[in-house]
Amino acid sequence: MPPDAFDLARDVLPRVPRRLDHPIGAIGAGFIMRDVQLVAYREAGFQVSAIASRTPAHARAAAAARGVPTVHDTVDELLADPGLEIVDIAVPPRVQLEVVRAAVRQPHLKGILAQKPLAPTLGEAAEIVRLCEAAGVTLAVNQNMRFDPGIRALRTLLARGDLGEPVLATIEMRAVPHWQDYLAGEERLTLLNMSIHHLDAFRFLFGEPERVFASARSDPRTTFAHRDGIALYVLEYASGLRAAAWDDVWAGPDDAARDDHIRWRVEGTAGIAQGTVGWPSFPAREPSTIDFALRGGGWQRPRWPYAWFPDAFAGPMASLMRAIEDGGPAEDVDGRDNLGTMALVEACYRSLDEHRAVAPVRLSRCRTPSPPAPPTER
Repeated sequence: MPPDAFDLARDVLPRVPRRLDHPIGAIGAGFIMRDVQLVAYREAGFQVSAIASRTPAHARAAAAARGVPTVHDTVDELLADPGLEIVDIAVPPRVQLEVVRAAVRQPHLKGILAQKPLAPTLGEAAEIVRLCEAAGVTLAVNQNMRFDPGIRALRTLLARGDLGEPVLATIEMRAVPHWQDYLAGEERLTLLNMSIHHLDAFRFLFGEPERVFASARSDPRTTFAHRDGIALYVLEYASGLRAAAWDDVWAGPDDAARDDHIRWRVEGTAGIAQGTVGWPSFPAREPSTIDFALRGGGWQRPRWPYAWFPDAFAGPMASLMRAIEDGGPAEDVDGRDNLGTMALVEACYRSLDEHRAVAPVRLSRCRTPSPPAPPTER
């Protein structure tokens, strides 16, 4: 298979909406919104019309830096702005339900993009989904690793059956996240706020596992009290597939010797794929990669200039816009489907408590993702 066997528009980059000018209101002006999402939206040509933050000065600074024309003094004022169609919520998980509850009361709002984690607990996440469904508002969750170019290319290999039956999948992260100040005092840390990316990627690629076993210890570098610092987990699938990750947020005591990275590998009965995610190098834009070798052939190494941060952050918003245009759920980032990821996170915490493998809760009407279907012929 030649390296150009991937179609950028279908297999690597998000499908674009018919319109790019759906007016967006941004809620929150911290790092993710100011330095990642607004940058990605500007590069994608999306229209961010207004911004608000709990700290108005932060909103004004973000607006000035990223060219947002209107700054509202309060979140309620932004939600009431009749010129908006979509709100993009980037607030701490514990207050996201409160913002969604206020947003769904506004008749002019058609869509909500909510940050991951959707809530601190599965119960609160389910309430957010219920509120949006009852109001007829399309909910998408910003599980942006699903739009990392290497992960999307890997999903195409799996969908086409190029790797055969998946046997073993691994993600290795050795990197020190910037834990935002709002996490201090929260009981849940790595599994909820970092591992959720990898747990969700496993669901995106392989569907629902039968069980998960998790183990965690505290991180020596993180000074505030926390339950889960360094986290390891194994997902067991009915097919026999085992998917495992270790999220090492310690990465060693010497900053000069840490070798920060995120690497993944999938071994199948007919081929191997492996790749890297360039996030630990941010703000430098280090493109994500994929290499693959099929039975009887050598390594193929297609390359693109796209990275997880910030490029992948346009994907969830594009998906939400298409859902508003066409009706139905947001492809790949549907709010109800995300309850499956939240259930997997909950199962990890229960596994920590009970020191055993735990089956995730199967919520009624939760869309259970199946292994990806083959793409249409070019």
